[in-house]
Order: sequence, then C-alpha cells, then structure tokens
Amino acid sequence: MRFKGKVKKRYWVLAVIVLIAALWAWRTLTAPQPQYQTLIVRKGDLEQTVLATGKLDALKKVDVGAQVSGQLKTLSVEIGDKVKKDQLLGVIDPEQAENQIKEVEATLQELRAQRQQAMAEMQLAKVTLSRQQALAKTQAISRQDLDTAATELTVKQAQIGTIDAQIKRNQASLDTAKTNLDFTRIIAPMAGEVTQITTLQGQTVIAAQQAPNILTLADLSTMLVKAQVSEADIIHLRPGLKAWFTVLGDPLTRYEGVLKDILPTPEKVNDAIFYYARFEVPNPQSVLRLDMTAQVHIQLSGMKNVLTIPLSALGDPVGDNRYHITIMRNGETREREVTIGARNDTQVQIIKGLEEGEEVVTGKTTPGAAQ
Repeated sequence: MRFKGKVKKRYWVLAVIVLIAALWAWRTLTAPQPQYQTLIVRKGDLEQTVLATGKLDALKKVDVGAQVSGQLKTLSVEIGDKVKKDQLLGVIDPEQAENQIKEVEATLQELRAQRQQAMAEMQLAKVTLSRQQALAKTQAISRQDLDTAATELTVKQAQIGTIDAQIKRNQASLDTAKTNLDFTRIIAPMAGEVTQITTLQGQTVIAAQQAPNILTLADLSTMLVKAQVSEADIIHLRPGLKAWFTVLGDPLTRYEGVLKDILPTPEKVNDAIFYYARFEVPNPQSVLRLDMTAQVHIQLSGMKNVLTIPLSALGDPVGDNRYHITIMRNGETREREVTIGARNDTQVQIIKGLEEGEEVVTGKTTPGAAQ
C-alpha cells in the first residue's frame, strides 16, 4: 500500500510539471512578437549645422521724426501703407515758422532802410570832409573842425559795417526760419512700409531736446535674420557660411542666405550667454513679417554621397567611434559592429560595417505593450 501511494504521488507531480510546461509553451507561442522599424541603408548628403532660434527684422528701418515743435495738423498715412521716397507723410502746424519768417523779413527790411540812411549820411560826411580839407589849406577853419569832419566820416562807415553784420545775422535767421518751415512737412526718407505710428494727428510734438518720433518706416523687400547662437556654438561660425531657416507657419519652405556678420556684444538670458549671427534673405512676396520666429540652421560642413543611418539606429558604444547596431536579414535580427564618422542632430555617417542596401533596425515595438 505504501508503495502504491508513492507511485500515485509521483504521477501527480509529473502531471503538474507537464501542465506547467504546456502552459509555458502556450504562452510563448501565443505571445505577441516584437515589430521592428527598419530602414534600407542608402547613400546621401550629411550636413553638420548649428541650430538656433532667431527673429526677423527689416534690413532697412528708420524712425521718421520731427525737427520742429508744434501740433501735428495732418497725418497722411496709416499702418501698413506702402510709401515712396520723398512722399509727404504729414504736416506740423506751419504758423509759427511762417510768423518767424515774416518777423525776420521785416527786420531785414528795416536794416536795409537803415543802411540806405547810413550810406547817405556817409556821403554827406565825405563831402563835408572834402570841403573842410579845402578850407583848411587856406586856414579858413580850425584844425579841430577838420578832425571832427574826419571822425564823423569814420563813424558813418562803422555804422554801415554794423548794419551789414546785422543784415548777415538776420539773413541767416531767415534761412533757418525757411528751413524750419520745410521741416513742418514730414517727408519719407526712403521707400517702405509704415510699420508703426507713434504720434497721432492732433498731438503736439516738442523738439527742443531731441527729435520726437512720428512713425517708423521699414523696407520689407529684404529681411534681416538675427539668430541667437549659444557661446558653445558661436566659436564655430564665421561670415560666409550658408544659412537657412523656416518659420512656424510654413515649416516646409526654406529661406536661404549667407552669414553676414556676428555681433560682438553678447546678450545674457537666464545666466546663459548668446551672440547674434545675422544674414539677409529676399522677401519679394512679402510673406515674411517683422518679429517672426525663425528656426535657423547654419551649415558648418557638408558631405555628399556617404552612407548614413539615423542616430536612433545606434546601439551601445563598444569603443572610439564604434557602436553595436541591429540589422535585419531574411526576417531575423543580427547584431553587428560599425564604425561611425561625422554626425549631426539626426544622422550619422557609417565608415565601416555596413553596405548600401542592407536593412538596419531603427526601433522596436511590442504589440499590446503600454504606450
């Protein structure tokens, strides 16, 4: 009986083991198989770039101000208007400048009349002196009378000189007054678009200390891109490098240019140092606007016709510029070691370990796994 009990117990243990094995086999066979994202290795171009965020500005932009004080009587433009060079933009009340001209002209008229009078008196002094000199030869007059006549002539000549100086000074004042009258007409210094109006019609401007701004004109036919580059990347940049950018509203269109300069003065943002690298782009369709955000790429170097794979395909590093990758062949995955070269933010060059046309694994997902 004891022997039969032991045999029965062994059967039970064996049955449990078989059941566990069968359950394991069923779960293994029915478990979802991983799915691989793969890419066929091809030759292509690899660009090394510096990425930066930038702002768009007009290449030519000018603040149009007032050089005389007064009320802005008329303003002939609105924001968004396109104007031509020398176009009339507005008028400051010209009454004060006109009155100044009238006042100076009246003073000049008075001075010219005084000069005519002084000229007549000088002619009389000359005649008197000539007569006294003739009488002095016959000793008909005293020496004092002769000196008095000579002094009178000199005084009249000096008066004419004084009047001439006053005429010149007032003539200069008249020229200034006429210039101030011209300044009451606000003229466009260049062709462009009105992007800002600072002073409204009817407001009074005071130009005693500095020229107050009336409006801002910008030539939007060529835009200036100001890319904010970190101090770690700025040392790699130099004028002449190719640059391009996209805008948020149209990420598929590239606007290309050439790096113009790098401003020497940095800007500090949250304890980080940035420099402005600038380049120009044409804007014939007026698609680009002021202060648009630009996603800027500045090309440091470029390689053509080289084997590249995505950075996501690289596995664990095994040495200097050597990595493990996974390739797919006949539906099966295999691990391989490759040697890499140049890289950018998305791609890496393969120098050794892969051939064109091979299939490389870039990612893996398991069906039913938590996302």
